[in-house]
Amino acid sequence: MSESLTFKQAKKKYLKTLEQYVPVVDRVHGGHHPEFHDVRAVFNEINDKVKTAEFETPDLNSEFARLREITNNYEVPGDVCESYEAVYNMLAELDKAANA
Repeated sequence: MSESLTFKQAKKKYLKTLEQYVPVVDRVHGGHHPEFHDVRAVFNEINDKVKTAEFETPDLNSEFARLREITNNYEVPGDVCESYEAVYNMLAELDKAANA
């Protein structure tokens, strides 16, 4: 994931997968990692804004700032599955693309 993506490219690459993974990771890990409930809520806000904006890039600065705070800059906990890690990596890539 070293290549820099535009937000449009990152959205196309990651959004559908995140829509599938985020609820599952929340259900599986939310009990031991309650912060993921907040990750899911913020992701839902981002997803809603992206879908509403359609062809424009929405202003997601505050949402990504909250995600960085909640996740400690997308630091993956040591006791989680690969899907949890994938969610953080995809969110980090979207964040990077949105702020490029």
